[in-house]
Amino acid sequence: MNEVIKKLEEEQLKKEVPSFRVGDTVRVHGRIKEGNRERIQVFEGIVMKRQGGGARETFTVRKVSGGIGVEKTWPLHSPNVADIVVVRQGKVRRAKLNYLRERTGKRAKVREIIK
Repeated sequence: MNEVIKKLEEEQLKKEVPSFRVGDTVRVHGRIKEGNRERIQVFEGIVMKRQGGGARETFTVRKVSGGIGVEKTWPLHSPNVADIVVVRQGKVRRAKLNYLRERTGKRAKVREIIK
């Protein structure tokens, strides 16, 4: 890749990125702009996948709200992601948890790592 592009991407990276993996339950604090006001909305769910690298890295979080599955994908280094808090660490053997989409109830759970 071009050196100029690399330098620009390095400047856009966040200094502190929390350590989380696929299968973890996280709380994402997202900045939302409504007109001229800005507020923070919390989205809590299981990390389905992480993909990409550098400034382009994204992660997808899934939760069930009112019986309907909702997935959101955020860029990891976006200024719209205010904070990421790990609630629970999950034990999974896959990089992408697409199989959770078809499951409901107890079958949609991920085993927790207890420290």
